[in-house]
Amino acid sequence: MSTTSTIEPGRLLIGGEFADARSGRTFTTVNPADETVITTVAEAGTEDVDAAVDAARTALTTGPWSRMSGAERGRLLWRMGELMLERIPSLSLLETVDTGKTLFDSGKIEIPMAAQILQYYAGAASKIDGKTLSGRHDAFTFTLKEPVGVVAAIVPWNFPLLLATWKVAPALAAGCVVLLKPASQTPLTAIELGRIGKDAGLPPGVLQVLPGAGSGAGMALVRHAGVDKIAFTGSTEVGRTVLREAAGTMKRVTLELGGKSPNIVFADADVEAAIKGAFSGIFYNKGEVCAAGSRLFVERGIRDRVVSELASRADAVTLGDPREKGTRMGPVVSAAQLDSVLGYIEAGKREGARVAAGGRRADEVNAGKGYFVRPTVFDGVMPEMKIAREEIFGPVLSVLPFDDVDDAIAQANATVYGLAAGVWTRDVGKAHRVARAVKAGTVWVNTYNLYDPSLPFGGFKQSGFGRDLGLEALDGYLETKSVWIDLGR
Repeated sequence: MSTTSTIEPGRLLIGGEFADARSGRTFTTVNPADETVITTVAEAGTEDVDAAVDAARTALTTGPWSRMSGAERGRLLWRMGELMLERIPSLSLLETVDTGKTLFDSGKIEIPMAAQILQYYAGAASKIDGKTLSGRHDAFTFTLKEPVGVVAAIVPWNFPLLLATWKVAPALAAGCVVLLKPASQTPLTAIELGRIGKDAGLPPGVLQVLPGAGSGAGMALVRHAGVDKIAFTGSTEVGRTVLREAAGTMKRVTLELGGKSPNIVFADADVEAAIKGAFSGIFYNKGEVCAAGSRLFVERGIRDRVVSELASRADAVTLGDPREKGTRMGPVVSAAQLDSVLGYIEAGKREGARVAAGGRRADEVNAGKGYFVRPTVFDGVMPEMKIAREEIFGPVLSVLPFDDVDDAIAQANATVYGLAAGVWTRDVGKAHRVARAVKAGTVWVNTYNLYDPSLPFGGFKQSGFGRDLGLEALDGYLETKSVWIDLGR
């Protein structure tokens, strides 16, 4: 199961050139399927961040990027999308060995979607405009939409390339320049995104890539006075730290944070479809999805059937090398994540939940090498249990019963999170009622985990604020300026 090809060491992209860290420091990135080292990566430090910010401010204020029209920016974004599609074979393999996600998910779903996002915002770049306001006779008044400036995009390890485009594409469309800080566990495709931007013709300093630790390069970006905006996706805990540290310079912040999303199955639903949807809603990408439907609420009359069928599906999942066609689930991303997920599973057992499927490390896979966890279904879960309250970010499902619509809504909303939710019912009126009542930024009805570049995504409550995707995402990268021109009295 070892990596089949030699992958070159990862380097920083600063000012249009790939380079080693000024300190000479590196870190390793590990294949979670067999625990072998994939390659070494340059670790950005404070001096590298300073240099990148200087290059970004030059690109923003005096370089060719500062004079480009929206249409010109759009052409560059479109070309980036084309190059990404051309490079799917190499990008998908890189994403798979770095994250443990299956090659099918990388190559057939996520990288094509990332290219689609680049090309969606390519079309949006030429459609950013202000308003002419005619409320006065003695003045001509209008608004301008201007780029917020230097953006630090800090992205997590679960969808390294896809979530990078969620930030990079709208920021570039708005005319900003971007410093991309990928997660240290999975930096490789972010570095390739920088190469794609360079090959597409982005001027130096417009898109730079700074792999490194969150506590190092990440916090240096958050605190830097030369950074105008932080676009962060990650855990709620780290999001709070980002918000506190950014306050010193009063920079703009958008946060897409954690979730403990409810997925509600009513007895009048197409139960087979709901079971399939609930299964993919929690087990896609090994449950390493911020919007995963990790709390499954099932109407009491059908609970036994739903639990039984979900458990059978979970037991039948083939774990293994994520590059192989027969593999349906790869390993979780790291040793630390493995320990965290197993810790939650043990907590569920201690607190009295019943393991209907899984509930253990998959030691039988690859002779115990790799961070494999059997997809786990817990029944008999109570709302106060740790597995029902906290984000696990792994292949662990908690099933809870409910009695009626009001009970389902109340239980669904009994969380500090509000990222996403699902509703399964044939009753259109019931679907509308629940969709309005559940406090979540996205509600899927009779489906789950679908995304489109045109639809905004983000959270309520402690799942963050601001939106990725859609035209709404552009608002986070633009400032509004009001202009008065006196016409005489």
